Amino acid sequence: MHLLRLAASVATLAAAAFSVPVAADNHDLAQAVEADYDSYLEPLFVHFHKNPELSFLEGKTAARMAEELRAVGIEVTENVGGTGVVGMMRNGDGPLILLRADMDGLPVVEKSGLEYASTATQIGQDGQEYPVMHACGHDVHITSMVGTARRLMAMKDQWSGTIMFVVQPAEERVGGAKAMLADGLYERFGKPDYALAFHVNSGLATGKLSASEGIQYSSADSVDILVPGVGAHGASPHRGKDPVYIASQIVTALQSIVSREVQPLKPAVITVGSFHAGSKHNIISDRAELQLTVRANDEETRAQLLETIERIAVGMGKTHGLPDDLPVEVKVSEGTPVTNNDTELARRLNAVMKRDLGEDTFEPWEQKGMGAEDFAYFVTEELDVPGYYFSVGGTPQAAFDAEDNGGPAVPSHHSPLFKVAPRESVTLGTQAMISAVLDLAPAS
Repeated sequence: MHLLRLAASVATLAAAAFSVPVAADNHDLAQAVEADYDSYLEPLFVHFHKNPELSFLEGKTAARMAEELRAVGIEVTENVGGTGVVGMMRNGDGPLILLRADMDGLPVVEKSGLEYASTATQIGQDGQEYPVMHACGHDVHITSMVGTARRLMAMKDQWSGTIMFVVQPAEERVGGAKAMLADGLYERFGKPDYALAFHVNSGLATGKLSASEGIQYSSADSVDILVPGVGAHGASPHRGKDPVYIASQIVTALQSIVSREVQPLKPAVITVGSFHAGSKHNIISDRAELQLTVRANDEETRAQLLETIERIAVGMGKTHGLPDDLPVEVKVSEGTPVTNNDTELARRLNAVMKRDLGEDTFEPWEQKGMGAEDFAYFVTEELDVPGYYFSVGGTPQAAFDAEDNGGPAVPSHHSPLFKVAPRESVTLGTQAMISAVLDLAPAS
């Protein structure tokens, strides 16, 4: 019995001795990441925030990211899928892990009140000038990628394998991931064993992290509907075919798809975000243009929505007497599938996040909207690349408490008022990425 107690005591001491270094390592990593933010990453974040660029036009941002990754000692290839950048960090045998950060801004006038608010403008692909703002936090993502690269290079004795850093253009147009794959991303640099990414979330408190074990984001499709008409004087509508009236009927009829055609327990959204027609009070125009965003949580519903939108739009034109040579035209201009986390990988890495970052840090995943992500293209079922996409809190809890007590609402993504706490967001995102890499690619 004495020997059994002695053995148990030795085992307990050994376990305690083993557990202390792990906790110390996590503490040391957090301190190192935070110190790096204060000394190096903060001005880099401010630079990115003040100098956003539109989708597929991120030339200066891409050049700076290439410069930052090269400075770490990473092999860098530019102009992948347009302005995309790929950096390869090789560290012996082990898995190939893709880490992705998107870098484009939005055509929004910033009204955040930040002292480093963007005043940038840029000529878009259509030749028009737009204000540009990082209204979705992509400046956080690319800053964190630099921080992750810097720490992983300093910790090469603690992991083994290859990291593929993917700096992706045009997430806001859900086209950049697809463009990089079409440019041979996996053929040129290798098919990853795992693909990881995160998004800062203004609807989640700072210090919190969350990830699903299934669907993480909805699908999204941009649909353009051109409604032709026959122009006439506004005082003689019987002499023409009014596209404004026809298009209005289409807008109303589209809402019947979700309410009457989609299975009630399957989420779906059809939003008409733009309606343009005419030039003067008393002229019946000869065209109206609608722009839609369409969302679903599964590919079957997604296909049903798109097919039904076309059926209703074209049918409404015929109902109102448009001639056969002037049909309503429906075109899907941009789209991305549903983003699903690999269940096995998500369970594994969610456990890692709880272990390394603390149980209180991890928030159970809850889908509160139908946002979309083109990270889905990197991990489609056909490619067979397990993916893990997680959210990092961007808004201090005090801001949520103030909102609950009647104060100002926390600004959403894509709002001109959008802002996040960069230090907390960048450092937690960086720590989470490093923890995932250390678990998936342990030192050999």
